Amino acid sequence: MQKAGFVYIVTNTHHTVVYVGVTSQLLNRIYKHKIHFYKKSFSDRYNIEYLVYYERFERIVDAIAREKQIMKWRREKKDALINSMNPEWRDLWDEMH
Repeated sequence: MQKAGFVYIVTNTHHTVVYVGVTSQLLNRIYKHKIHFYKKSFSDRYNIEYLVYYERFERIVDAIAREKQIMKWRREKKDALINSMNPEWRDLWDEMH
């Protein structure tokens, strides 16, 4: 059976940097961003810990394909995607548990 997957976008306090990721366990992965679990990683260095966008897929391979697509986009297009779901750029983590 195929694993479900998520593509997600996290940012820092001032929204100056966005990070696009993929995972099969969204809550666990965002928690690791919040506690800076991976020391000296990109998200740790730039204090990226606020979930501002995500999509769920039935198959992890589809989530991976979507992540690759979004990662190729310019920042303006990523911002528009976030704004389409979350125009206030609120931390969606607060609504997920």
